[in-house]
Amino acid sequence: MTADQPGQPEQPEQPDTHRLERVDHRFKALPPDADGLTTGELAAQRRNLFTGGFTTPVLALSAESVEHNLTLLQTYSRRHGLSFAPHGKTSMSPQLFDRQLAHGAWGITVAVPHQARVCRAHGISRIFLANEVVDAAALRWLAGELADPDFRFICYVDSVRGVELMNEALTGADAPRPLDVVVELGAGDGARTGARTEADCAAVADAVAAAPALRLVGVAGYEGEVPDADGERVRTWLRRLNALAAAFDTDGRFAETDEIVVSAGGSAWFDAVADVLAELPPLSRPVLKLLRSGAYVSHDDGHYRHLTPFNRVPEEGALQPAFRLWAQVVSRPSPEQAFLNAGKRDAAYDLDLPEAQVVRDGRTGEIRPATGITVTGLSDQHGWVRTEPGAALEVGDWLGMGLSHPCTSFDKWQLIPLVEADGTVTDYIRTFF
Repeated sequence: MTADQPGQPEQPEQPDTHRLERVDHRFKALPPDADGLTTGELAAQRRNLFTGGFTTPVLALSAESVEHNLTLLQTYSRRHGLSFAPHGKTSMSPQLFDRQLAHGAWGITVAVPHQARVCRAHGISRIFLANEVVDAAALRWLAGELADPDFRFICYVDSVRGVELMNEALTGADAPRPLDVVVELGAGDGARTGARTEADCAAVADAVAAAPALRLVGVAGYEGEVPDADGERVRTWLRRLNALAAAFDTDGRFAETDEIVVSAGGSAWFDAVADVLAELPPLSRPVLKLLRSGAYVSHDDGHYRHLTPFNRVPEEGALQPAFRLWAQVVSRPSPEQAFLNAGKRDAAYDLDLPEAQVVRDGRTGEIRPATGITVTGLSDQHGWVRTEPGAALEVGDWLGMGLSHPCTSFDKWQLIPLVEADGTVTDYIRTFF
């Protein structure tokens, strides 16, 4: 049996608190003459990114590409019989969470308790935490949240000791109902978290059965950590996950739940997840097949451009990179070299350097391809640029760059202009890292 693909349950309308926040010096790149306006008031002015008083560097998020990506992944999930809990750690933006839920997401995935608190503060009622929570203070907070009968929370367990710590803290906090957990199957020796063997998983499940503050509802893991991952190795691991769910069900380990959760899926192998979870045999209860990919919302011009499964299944669609970092040329000391006013504080650099894409002429406003222009390095506040002979670039020009790795792009900016193709800023995306 397979569960229906539910969206977010109806919940009390949350105030748009981000629209009430005042703009001031705390937020990079916003127009100095906007100080004192709320972000809602500033958005209503529909300023132009290039002529509306924004200072450089400024990170822009394409409104059209974000909408395209939101639609594509939710359509893909439904087509393959998957529910979707996109990983919120990518953007940490409740505005984007709301957009994801409006597109039919089951809930939001997070990585740590702080991120769960951000979700709860903004009214998110279904959270999947892809980690084992052993922090007593966080568990006491969770115990309080469980008093809300409409709140669904699921997290990993991968050790007997972790189960002991969770049960102790939740029992001490008088949790009003058991906390739902899924046993995490590790992706292999030398991988990240997770019980390494099926026997280890069974031992963790036994510990959960003996812990009254916990309830076992399924199995999960992260296929992106499979050592030397390729399509065959990833699918082999996913079949182990299916087999673990089936074995646990046969053994009666899911007797306390009405729905069995089987969850996997990062941003590099969700095609394999879709293929293999479709092979899951019928179980004794409906199954919630939960995909957790997160980087799709903005995609990128580097790491995920190369890794996205849509490269392997182009007939399913294509994601669009939504980020563009604009910086200004502040020095042109030689014909071969230029320097920008954006560096490590502004651009993701953990996987790839920014990619020079277009130049906006400082004299005319004309936008042209960044031919012969390459970003070669980043200092804290400067970008190093190499220019080939004949490359047109002078002090005052704006260089538009694509970025690699959405997670470390979002977390450098607290308020990000959402920009339409003609440069009109329609909103400001607030992040909470």
